[in-house]
Amino acid sequence: MTVVGPFGLSVQDRDLTRDVQAGMDAVEIALTDAVKSDVPFITVTASHLMEAGGKRFRPLLVLLAAQFGDANAPGVVPAAVVVELTHLATLYHDDVMDEAPVRRGAPSANSRWDNSVAILTGDFLFSRASQVLADLGPEAVRLQADAFERLVTGQILETAGPGPEDDPLDHYLNVLAGKTGSLIAVSCRIGALAAGAEPWVIDILSSFGERIGIAFQLADDVLDIASDGHESGKTPGTDLREGVETLPTLLLRQTPADPADPADARLRELLRKDLSDDELHAEALRLLRRHPALEHARRETLRHAEEARAMLDPLPDGPAKEALQALCDSVAIRTM
Repeated sequence: MTVVGPFGLSVQDRDLTRDVQAGMDAVEIALTDAVKSDVPFITVTASHLMEAGGKRFRPLLVLLAAQFGDANAPGVVPAAVVVELTHLATLYHDDVMDEAPVRRGAPSANSRWDNSVAILTGDFLFSRASQVLADLGPEAVRLQADAFERLVTGQILETAGPGPEDDPLDHYLNVLAGKTGSLIAVSCRIGALAAGAEPWVIDILSSFGERIGIAFQLADDVLDIASDGHESGKTPGTDLREGVETLPTLLLRQTPADPADPADARLRELLRKDLSDDELHAEALRLLRRHPALEHARRETLRHAEEARAMLDPLPDGPAKEALQALCDSVAIRTM
């Protein structure tokens, strides 16, 4: 069994493994070239996060989606470069908004330089993505523009928070669909489009991409509470400490309080407090790990993954379909 790509994605077909790995290698070379500038300082800042690593999840999906058409079509690798450059650009902006000191185990651009440099570097990467995109035709340009609008809308919705008439959980899922699902959906769509896949196949892959993207983000929510930090790559309970509402806490708030359970009452009390205090944070994390809301969050995450898997049913059987199904399985593994 060969492992290709992020999240331990297992690809058992030797030809698919070879094709995808060759594609990923070509994407990496093209990314290195795309972040270069005539201004040396810009090359340094634009290369910063790319050199720090990353899963390259979106390029992988482009390459797998392209397997449903001509996987060797000339636009496939550039399409993968476009989505990864766009993703990298959003990370520079996200770190400024979140005041994040670290990204991918390295100092964030805003902490290494300053906010202005980070924002402008993100803009530079967006411009480079647009340059590559221009050669892929007007439909690809429209797809990217639509995805970018949804991505920004999701970020604005997150910043604004739910309105008084909004259901907080529905609002959160809408945020994830915009911030995360939109670019993953376009990764599948643009890969299949560049490969000349049938329109009905393109539509299925796009819908799958959005749903699996949301499932992976929900799995991260579970991991933030349940893991010891190795799986998620960050300190457990980070969102909890920062007061960020994610799936487990949102589900808890939707569940009626249990007057017979002192632990439930204490957890709800803690969630109203400032959890930057280490002792309070540790107590809240311990109680949330034991609370039924966490298991509920696992079930909801698996439901999204299973719905994503079911979307693939009409596609022709083969190694590429099996690889996409394996992505759904990996959601279950991550939430165990």
